[in-house]
Amino acid sequence: VQLVESGGDLVQPGGSLRLSCSASGSIFNVYAMGWYRQAPGKQREWVADITRGGTTNYADSMKGRFTIARDNSVNTVYLQLSSLKPEDTAVYYCNADIMSSSPLGTKSYWGQGTQVTVSS
Repeated sequence: VQLVESGGDLVQPGGSLRLSCSASGSIFNVYAMGWYRQAPGKQREWVADITRGGTTNYADSMKGRFTIARDNSVNTVYLQLSSLKPEDTAVYYCNADIMSSSPLGTKSYWGQGTQVTVSS
């Protein structure tokens, strides 16, 4: 099982980006999916998550600017970033709780990260 993020880029303040993260491999089921981010010199922080049924949760500082969504048919989670600020610059990581069919079991998986840089 692997998670692969995409969509990171250099964007000007006030701009928008859409990040994607797709799960692939021997997957039986994908449960909660979420996004974290890590800025230079800082600890990784939780951004948002979404249950398989579509219930969303956001960190307070992200509410109103970021939107998480998922498409269960393709095991993909999205993060729409809007009104971006320089302090949003970070590597954004995808996380998902996945039941693998081979070997059988559920564990938390991480993607490799995608860089978002907000700068003029």
